[in-house]
Formats: sequence, structure tokens, C-alpha cells
Amino acid sequence: QVQLVESGGGLVQAGGSLRLSCAASRITFVIRTMGWYRQAPGKQREFVATITRGGITNYTDSVKGRFTISRDNAKNTVYLQMNSLKSEDMALYYCNAVDVLARHYWGQGTQVTVSS
Repeated sequence: QVQLVESGGGLVQAGGSLRLSCAASRITFVIRTMGWYRQAPGKQREFVATITRGGITNYTDSVKGRFTISRDNAKNTVYLQMNSLKSEDMALYYCNAVDVLARHYWGQGTQVTVSS
């Protein structure tokens, strides 16, 4: 069972930056895609960004130009650099990994709080 451990969340003022990290371990099959999702209180979990093993990225429209996802395949780690943070970015951010058998794995989440 793949284990995902997130870090880097915290409290930041609006307009500030945070960098999230997610390290995968106990990997049995190659991880194809890694990404980030978020869930705000009272809302459904939503897609933020993904990156393939080959480096192809995809972002939800609301974060384009502000967030950057990157990946270190050797370390099985994915990062999310978040700049120009807004109050609407405040949420619990979850790391996601999909292996070559299309199985999904989730981290426990890291809280991002944006103060205005």
C-alpha cells in the first residue's frame, strides 16, 4: 500500500506563498500521475493540479499562473508552489497518486490557511 505524506501547509497572509510537498513510499508499482486536490469546509473535494511521470501538467483554471506543480521521480515526491494566495485557496490540501494499474492513493491532507 502506497503511503503519501504531505508537508508544508500553514498560515499565510493573502498574497503570500507556500510550498507543499508530498513524498510517496511503500511503492509496489510505478506511480504514473501525482497531484493535489483540496477541500474547503462545506465543499466537495476539488482538483487542483496533476503532473505525469513525463512532466505533463494540468491545472484547474483558478490556480493557473499562480500555482506550479513539479515532481522529482527519483524521490517519488511532488511539490506544489503556491504564490499570490487568496482567501478562496484556503482548504485542506490532499496529495494523490495513481499507479500504472490505475489505483488511487491519498495522503492525510495538509491545511492551508490564508488570512486577509
